[in-house]
Amino acid sequence: MSGVAHEVIFRFSDAVEYRVLMMSGASVLDAALDQGVPILYQCRSGTCGSCVGRLASGEAPMRSKVAASLLKSEQEEGLRLTCACDATTDCVIELDYESSAGEVRPEKASVFINSIDWVAKDVVRLRLELADGHWMNFEPGQFVQIQVPGTQEYRRYSMATAPEELPQMELLIRVLENGAMSDYIRGRAQIDDVLEIEGPYGSFFWRKDLKSPHVFIAGGTGLAPMMSMLDVIRSKNGTKPDLLLSFGCQDQSSLFHGEDLELREFWMPTLRTRISVDRGEQVAGTRLGNPVDAVVPEDITPDTVAYLCGPPRMIEAAHQHLEELGVKAENIHAEQFVASE
Repeated sequence: MSGVAHEVIFRFSDAVEYRVLMMSGASVLDAALDQGVPILYQCRSGTCGSCVGRLASGEAPMRSKVAASLLKSEQEEGLRLTCACDATTDCVIELDYESSAGEVRPEKASVFINSIDWVAKDVVRLRLELADGHWMNFEPGQFVQIQVPGTQEYRRYSMATAPEELPQMELLIRVLENGAMSDYIRGRAQIDDVLEIEGPYGSFFWRKDLKSPHVFIAGGTGLAPMMSMLDVIRSKNGTKPDLLLSFGCQDQSSLFHGEDLELREFWMPTLRTRISVDRGEQVAGTRLGNPVDAVVPEDITPDTVAYLCGPPRMIEAAHQHLEELGVKAENIHAEQFVASE
């Protein structure tokens, strides 16, 4: 190898540190994996966002035209996709999960389709079951990669159920007018079809905090990982934190899971939900507007943690809005849903 060597320290939330010596020209992620750092990753191309970390010191600029899943505002706050950045000085990169999280490596598995339910005009709930002899653990909020039957294409979907429900899991899939998975769901998918999946992936998952108030902001099928997190929180012993879920869709015909959310409010007295639609008529139980603006100053405390999942514009608006309300940048965890089709 040639070039200048720099030391990169990877610091996990459980205070475990790994020191990596890397040469110029290699990505931070490649150097970390080569030297045994248990960092989470998936695509290695800058699109999935799984390998994100926060640059605490040093210089590690992003490579141009690579960081599609990282907002400009997030980069300005110090976030980096380690697969798409280079250390040009000695650096410290902080990872906001425990070092043990990366010890669970993705597995390939076969699943059967148990049911296909249209829950909105363009959203399908797919109930899956792991085949005998196959298993997969995951953290609430993570996603799996599915091979579209009859193709070499793959799509990513977050689990909408808690790990305790394995070997069964649910996915919420937005069905578009055109696209490999959408065409399969709309025209060919049948009960008992076998799908090939791989996972889990992603650094967007619940941080096992039962003390801080939580704010969840979800747009469309970005509700899926929030359902998983809520169900895990519900299963924990002890007092639950204050929980606010702000969920929004384009219009009334796009809304789904209303009864499921009502049930969770009944089961969890500390949970409040606000449902918004961008346009159309306002009906009882919903508000006109977006799920970001539905969060108001009275919802925020100095210790609030936030989880965001939805399209990039919603994520960027939510980041800005929450920070203006006083949520610390390091307490905001986000997953962008970018259509592949």
